[in-house]
Amino acid sequence: MGKTGNILVVDDDQDILIAARLLLKRHFSSVSTTNRPDQVKEILNDRDIDAVLLDMNFALGEDTGTEGLHWLNEILSEKPDMIIIVITAHGGVELAVEAMKRGATDFITKPWENEKLVSTLRTAVRLARYGRETEKLKNRSREIQHSLNHQDRMIGDSDAIKQVMDIILQAAPTDANIMILGENGTGKELIAREIHRQSLRKDNGIITVDLGAISENLFESELFGHKKGAFTDAREDRTGLMQAAEGGTLFLDEIGNLPMALQTKLLTALERRQVTPVGSNKSVEIDIRLISATNISPEALGQDNIFRQDLRYRLNTVEIHVPPLRDRRSDIPLLLDHFVRHYAKKYNQLVRPISKNAHKMLADYHWPGNIRELRHGVERAIILGKADQLEATDFPIRTDSNDAIFSPSEAIGDEKITLEELEKNALENALRRHQGNISRAAKELGITRASLYRRMEKHEL
Repeated sequence: MGKTGNILVVDDDQDILIAARLLLKRHFSSVSTTNRPDQVKEILNDRDIDAVLLDMNFALGEDTGTEGLHWLNEILSEKPDMIIIVITAHGGVELAVEAMKRGATDFITKPWENEKLVSTLRTAVRLARYGRETEKLKNRSREIQHSLNHQDRMIGDSDAIKQVMDIILQAAPTDANIMILGENGTGKELIAREIHRQSLRKDNGIITVDLGAISENLFESELFGHKKGAFTDAREDRTGLMQAAEGGTLFLDEIGNLPMALQTKLLTALERRQVTPVGSNKSVEIDIRLISATNISPEALGQDNIFRQDLRYRLNTVEIHVPPLRDRRSDIPLLLDHFVRHYAKKYNQLVRPISKNAHKMLADYHWPGNIRELRHGVERAIILGKADQLEATDFPIRTDSNDAIFSPSEAIGDEKITLEELEKNALENALRRHQGNISRAAKELGITRASLYRRMEKHEL
């Protein structure tokens, strides 16, 4: 078994420190020792320590453990999440219990058994790293949550979007599972975040999982976690994303593209409300609020050979249908104004008005790429527009004849098209032909789903 973990041993007996160091250095990455507990805080701030082995008595002849409890409190006041194993004399179970009440993780009695000490510290290291990884994931989700300012709010006052907002208002404060249906680019993830923002779990963060980008062989590891050595590249324990969302919201995006075999595994986890990390025989209970989304049509979603109906019923206690932009055209002026201001600020430019001709062209356009396409068009216009106002020629639109994206100014007397534009057109056409189904579009293009996602992100599709 490979060495991992950094241990700090604190004891006033130099012989104990030497014995501990000689034993533990064969099993852990590093072993630090000190006979002065007043140095522990400084050591913890200077070094990456996973677990502390702390003696409970330091003064000569002392056996009450008072000093040990004092230094235990001192360490935890500085490092509340530090894993501390206390060392007590044989028969000092009451003292050990008191130490654990105050925050110690476990205890070892003197004289210790080598195998017992090593095993206890290995567990402590795994616990420390599990806690740090979980907290890191939760911190990331909290940062995302805290960054959701006004620019990420839902925009619109059309009847279609008001219906969506009404459902969110009613469903968000409950723990009901919600499935969001809608075409690519309609803002499904934005709606998921809005649901979380209005939920009772809003302080615990939201974790987004793009199921379409997870390969089948890594699905269980990503969602459920794994134990060290579970497979070739499992060099350490890993917390699954479902565990990392504990107490908060888990958003499963692109769930409609999940292969049937993986749908079964996900259903089992949701029914049992627990996950079993790969390589472990112990299940872990989970407490999450589940939101999912897909661009597959309700008709296709109802077909047994595409999506398990028992999984669908597990996911769609509440179902939200997000309208395409063409069905909420009255929101286009509001969206245009919002994105113009946003990108003018981003690129340090003055806010320029959109001409009447451009407004009419944009209002009449069918927007197959929905809000994502509109946002991209405004960004491009802000960057490349040269006049005091944004004209129709500044916005890329699709023609009805060949579905290619082009700007009218580029089409006059200029038939050149770049390789980048050809790739983007091919992606858009494939996605449109397959109604946004990633798996089918990727198969037609002869690339993997992950590769298609990377290209979609590159071209902001």
